[in-house]
Amino acid sequence: MRLGGSEYGKRNAKRLRKEMTPPEIGLWLALRKNEAKLHFRKQHAVDDYVLDFYCARAKLAIEVDGEAHACGDRPERDAVRDAWLASQGLMVLRYPATEVLINLDGVVRQIVSIALERRGQFER
Repeated sequence: MRLGGSEYGKRNAKRLRKEMTPPEIGLWLALRKNEAKLHFRKQHAVDDYVLDFYCARAKLAIEVDGEAHACGDRPERDAVRDAWLASQGLMVLRYPATEVLINLDGVVRQIVSIALERRGQFER
C-alpha cells in the first residue's frame, strides 16, 4: 500500500524541503549515504501530514523534533498524528534536534538498524 499525500500535504512538503533545519540537513546527508543502501525520502507527504524522513520499504517515519514540539498543545497533536500513522502501518521514530546534533552517528545507526529489521518483516 502506497501512502499518498493530499494536495495540501504535497505543497507543504515542497515548502518544507526548502526550509530544512540544520539538524534535518545533517540527518538527511547521513541517511542518504547510509551503508545499508536504504532509500529515504525527505519531507514526504502522507495525507495532510509531512514526515521529516520516510523509508517506504520499512514503513518507517523519522521525525526531528525542535523545542516547539514540547510547547502548548503540540505534544497532544504529535500523539494524534503518530497514532494515525500507526493505524496506517507506519512506525514513527522521534529524535530531539539536540540529539541529532550531538549524536548523529548513533541516531543514524539506530534508524538503519530498525529500518533493516522492519524491511525484513515486509519482504517475507
